[in-house]
Amino acid sequence: MSHLHQDKKILNRIKRLQGQLKAIEQAVQQEENSCMQVLQQVAAVKGAVNGLMNELIESHLRQHVLTDSSAINDEELAAFLTLLKR
Repeated sequence: MSHLHQDKKILNRIKRLQGQLKAIEQAVQQEENSCMQVLQQVAAVKGAVNGLMNELIESHLRQHVLTDSSAINDEELAAFLTLLKR
């Protein structure tokens, strides 16, 4: 079972991303917005996605790879590294 549904910080990041994406959709539909304005909003979303990814990586490492006994879960680490290489 995923522990992510309990993490308010991650859920808040996702909600902000949804709002930013909605704003991009609206900006594209308005003639008065320049390409630069839309690109600036897309760049903000890109940064927000990178921030979310970093939060998820840290959470995964803490919950599944680095155990309380200070031992590294080699199977989880291998699966995680495979994911990062994609």
